[in-house]
Amino acid sequence: MHLPRQLGPLHDLPDTPEAYDAVLADVVEQALARLTPEGNLEHPDCVDDIGDTSLGITSLLALAWQRGRDPRLPEAVRRSLAFHLRERVYTEDNPGYPNLRARHSALPYARYTLAPGAHPIGDWPSTVWALLQAVNVLDLAEGLVEGEQRTELLDVAHGYWRWLTEATFFNPQEAGNQAIGCVVGGLMLARHLPPGKGEQVRARALALYADKIRAHRVADRGALLPPEHGGAYDNNYGPISLSFLAQAYRVSGERIFAEDGDALARYIDARLTVGGFDNGGPRYSEQHSGFESVLGLRYFSRRIGSDLGRYRGDSRWGRHAVKADGGVDGHFAWMLVWQTQDTTRWHRSPSPLPARHQLRAGTVSVAFDDRMTPSLVEAAGTYYLPAAVNRQHGFGPVTDGFLFCRPMGEVRVRDVRADGLTAKLVTKPVVGRDHVLRHVRSLYVTDGTRLWLTVAVERLPGTPYLLAGLPYAADDGDRVRRTAQGEVTSAGALRLTHPESDGVDHFDARADRTQEEAAFALAADPRGYGNPDEGWLHLVGSTALEAEPAPGGPEDLHVFAVRYGELGPFGALTVERDGARLKVRTEAFTAVLGETAGDAHGEPELALKAS
Repeated sequence: MHLPRQLGPLHDLPDTPEAYDAVLADVVEQALARLTPEGNLEHPDCVDDIGDTSLGITSLLALAWQRGRDPRLPEAVRRSLAFHLRERVYTEDNPGYPNLRARHSALPYARYTLAPGAHPIGDWPSTVWALLQAVNVLDLAEGLVEGEQRTELLDVAHGYWRWLTEATFFNPQEAGNQAIGCVVGGLMLARHLPPGKGEQVRARALALYADKIRAHRVADRGALLPPEHGGAYDNNYGPISLSFLAQAYRVSGERIFAEDGDALARYIDARLTVGGFDNGGPRYSEQHSGFESVLGLRYFSRRIGSDLGRYRGDSRWGRHAVKADGGVDGHFAWMLVWQTQDTTRWHRSPSPLPARHQLRAGTVSVAFDDRMTPSLVEAAGTYYLPAAVNRQHGFGPVTDGFLFCRPMGEVRVRDVRADGLTAKLVTKPVVGRDHVLRHVRSLYVTDGTRLWLTVAVERLPGTPYLLAGLPYAADDGDRVRRTAQGEVTSAGALRLTHPESDGVDHFDARADRTQEEAAFALAADPRGYGNPDEGWLHLVGSTALEAEPAPGGPEDLHVFAVRYGELGPFGALTVERDGARLKVRTEAFTAVLGETAGDAHGEPELALKAS
């Protein structure tokens, strides 16, 4: 079973001018064949997300004409624009729309669905999208849209902006990507208005970004992020927000968009495995965006100097939105326009700088959450999620059903590179049910193909073991597939366990069900509206790798050692005291961990060399 939306890395899509001309040529032929006598360019099956779609195709035709001067296009642009202005601009309030601040404003807006009152909740983002399609047509209007038609389009675009910012509450769905998109629309619109009105719209757009978006950013993993559907980050919408930040900076030159984009880009870089896999989000867990993310990932990959294009996108939407039959849909067309116009090239190598919430070398990577517990481990093309035991999730020592991974105090981190090895030492104070403070020291070492995890903790009661992850998915080249297998071995006995219960609150990696489906089943609200991150936290138990303590070692410690990425014997392991330090030796490296309390400033000490 393959995950349907995490397919090829986005930087694998050709992005030369010739490649984009070929994409636009295909759009042109589809659009001209579809164009109705009334000028409608909507896909025949379009019902939802319909209010901006014909105008989106119009903008792509205008772009194609500006690049190639196809003589068939001017008339198609004018006819289809007339259709949108005549049939898809609404000025009467949509019955049931819950987010109005001013009733009967007569300001224009776009509908999510056409039938009055059918699904009005989506009218705000649909109007943002329609505004963006409109300003793109205005940008591309020279020689195509002139006189009264251009004046009418500009008036409607300005009306869309006023409806979004005056007649309704701003960002009613608490969706950062929609809100930043609205700001972009205002910034682009301002350039077409007379100087006085244009400056007012630009100032209002910047103020909305500062007061309604930036001031409400959410902290996660050391970064401040635009909130998305009530959470810090969604792996579908987050990269779309990055694209909006790129466009905001391109059209305004305001440093605030570049700085916030840099922060979001570094956060995404730390989340992504080497193979580009990621999961998690308050709206979706595994649904990845496609071409909508290209502009932001490409633009900021160059700015931060890292290969963000490894992000696995939904290649069904690799170039533009499509319907089930593969036919082009104008939804999100503005993003194809912008990425075609942008000449930034992908940065294709990883950043050489260490990141607190990431360990990465070669084909091995670990992404860490806010508590410095792995959220994803990748080795030998297999992706491991945090396992669940007794409603507790993570990687770490377990005894008497209690998982020692939630910190009770500051988590200290030390990064070291030596002799072709990359290592991260995480020192985490934890408290168990006995209220005794212990220090869990987790040493991650990789040679670029294998990953060693060695965990040392003060002696635990009972029969402890290391919860070492849930094997979940594997890289199949151009796709990601479900798996319950992984190449893992341990210095102590290792077992792969599966939950005895088949209830909805237990996850068996051998089943066909995906993490996203399980998370939505446990969420409070329906799929697409519920928070899968929150739902997944209700998981009681899961498939898990469990490693028993390694033999030998200091009497006052429990030591666990696991190797990901290679089967066969673990090899030699010795763990011994060296005064106040702890020396760990495997077949590949020797590491010396300083005192648990750290150096004079409390920072962890780590020395590393190849064996």
